[in-house]
Amino acid sequence: MKAQQHHPRVRIVKEELLSDNWYILKKVTFEYEKENGQWETQSREVYDRGNGATILLYHRDKQTVILTRQFRMPTYRNGNETGMLIETCAGLLDKETPEESILRETEEETGYRIDRVQKVGEAYMSPGSVTEILHFFIAEYSEDMTTGRGGGLEEEQENIEVVELPFAQALDMVQSGEIRDAKTIMLLQYAQIQGLLKVKSKPLHILIAGPYRSGTNDDPELIEKNVKFMNEIALQVYEAGHMPVLGEWYALPLITTAGSTNLGDEMFNRIFHPSSIRLLDYCNAVLRVGGPSQGADEMVRVAKEKGLLIYERLDELPLV
Repeated sequence: MKAQQHHPRVRIVKEELLSDNWYILKKVTFEYEKENGQWETQSREVYDRGNGATILLYHRDKQTVILTRQFRMPTYRNGNETGMLIETCAGLLDKETPEESILRETEEETGYRIDRVQKVGEAYMSPGSVTEILHFFIAEYSEDMTTGRGGGLEEEQENIEVVELPFAQALDMVQSGEIRDAKTIMLLQYAQIQGLLKVKSKPLHILIAGPYRSGTNDDPELIEKNVKFMNEIALQVYEAGHMPVLGEWYALPLITTAGSTNLGDEMFNRIFHPSSIRLLDYCNAVLRVGGPSQGADEMVRVAKEKGLLIYERLDELPLV
């Protein structure tokens, strides 16, 4: 941990050592100056286990990543039935630089000896109680870098399984909850955002949500223009490899067949919006397009409640 830095609004009153069995746990009593100028006495337990480093190993040609699986007692005590957790390789800094540490940990845990890494950030992982700063790295790996089976050090009671996964599968495991480790999720999402590995998705069934009557004053030509715009978007979604659908494709024929004679009459209102809400149960995502529309915004709101993907631009759609 770095040396304590003085802050004019913080006064350390007392530190009590609660445990040094493994790392250092202290109860820190301090005074904190509030916005109104009053000083308030508080106490917090602070766990100092040093700082750490973690790394995502990735293979561009194979579109794979190297992760680890090991038993984690705290997760076992809090809802993880097996206690097993899938993670990126990680470890504490042992009087080393973060770069030196992660090179050592990578070989010990995964069996890959890499010669260079790229740092992509650092973060406090549990700032309410733990002092640790975690340094995040990425590096490419190849088969000729293997030096052993990995698995960690026996003297440190490490029993680590090395897991090589397709990148797309790892992302799916984040979404399904099979991967629940924060540092791992952060690095996988970094790789996805930065395009380190290209993920090809299964085609999505995407509802195009945009204005139908909004802003038209029920002018038939303007309504037709709105539908034409959404149809053009739907064509682009189709050409991108997905399956588009407009609520209007279902609702309008049904409304006509049911005997509706005017926009907004009883039969129109019974079918137009409710049929689109029902349609969401058969979609994976919503693409919100066009200008203001209470109906389209309602579709987005309901889609979020159902856990569907929400897109606002065509270029956000996943590759197929």
